[in-house]
Amino acid sequence: MKSGDFEDIQRRMEGAITAFKHDLASLRTGRASSNLLDAIQVKAYGTDMPLNQVANVSVPEPRMISVSVWDKAMVSSVDRAIREANLGFNPIVDGTNLRIPLPELNEQRRKELVKIAHGYAENARVAIRHVRRDGMDFLKKSEKDGDISEDDHRRQADSVQKLTDETIASVDSLLSAKEAEIMQV
Repeated sequence: MKSGDFEDIQRRMEGAITAFKHDLASLRTGRASSNLLDAIQVKAYGTDMPLNQVANVSVPEPRMISVSVWDKAMVSSVDRAIREANLGFNPIVDGTNLRIPLPELNEQRRKELVKIAHGYAENARVAIRHVRRDGMDFLKKSEKDGDISEDDHRRQADSVQKLTDETIASVDSLLSAKEAEIMQV
């Protein structure tokens, strides 16, 4: 396996970690964050658009999110999209601004958020294992084609496995930290 191929495997595994971190950032932990609204799609101008393309999202206080809609005609669509996103938010409309107070998380909701975080972690692990499988298939093909020796195949397969184990350990540590953050009262 050329160094470029190994770097590609590393890059793809890091991509899975980055996507996992983004998923975790969208989970509410009791503190306001503009990332909480990243996944919301608003029906605007005949199509679904990300919220950040029709409004400015800010966090003026630790337990408040402010959404400033650019087009006054879009305020009701943004309000509806936030309510229908099942995030437990009830926006307060004030002209072209929406204020979203973050309610306290109860124990049941915290446990639900931890389950969601575990689901995100499993998706990341699956993505990482897919990258490992692709790398191993490439090594088998390279050995079969005579590009690398059996010893090189074994050595490179060990490094791919080691990288996989390290990346999955990173996912597990990120999950543990997020779980602790969600469950702290």
